Amino acid sequence: MSENIVCHKCNEAITKRMITALGKTWHPEHFLCRHCEEQIEDATFNIQDGEPVCSKCFVERYTHTCAGCKKPILERTICAMGESWHEGCFCCGGACKKPLADQPFYERDGKAYCKQDYEDMFAARCAKCEKPITDSAVIAMNVKWHRDCFRCNKCENPITTQTFTIEGDKPVCPACNC
Repeated sequence: MSENIVCHKCNEAITKRMITALGKTWHPEHFLCRHCEEQIEDATFNIQDGEPVCSKCFVERYTHTCAGCKKPILERTICAMGESWHEGCFCCGGACKKPLADQPFYERDGKAYCKQDYEDMFAARCAKCEKPITDSAVIAMNVKWHRDCFRCNKCENPITTQTFTIEGDKPVCPACNC
């Protein structure tokens, strides 16, 4: 004598077609979404708390909306700056538009930037070479300088003393000022 296969929903014997999923069996008409209770007819479905969920309810109830494209996120979610993003939507807000999912980034005005674009766009510029200053700076004559760029206008040696002279808007070291 064979054992009867029982429907998980109605507990009655299944004698014809059946659906086997999640370690359980159902009559096809009883394989329902746990939320809207519509029959799930798709070959693919979602699972929440061990129960089937239709694609529509899954998107409505369990997915985040991407801060970039405003569409549901159905795959890997990047959480950054208090928002959820598709991996491909979390990109540099500067010129390069590189994906930032697996690298450090800088935030400014609600946008993420790679290190290079952030420095190019927002870092203070050296009064001599005009390149971004990304570490400590010398502040002299109301502007910022790279330590290496703050040099005497006459001998080109670095000015390391607290005192210097200004000649024609250029710094001059105490040795050359004599």
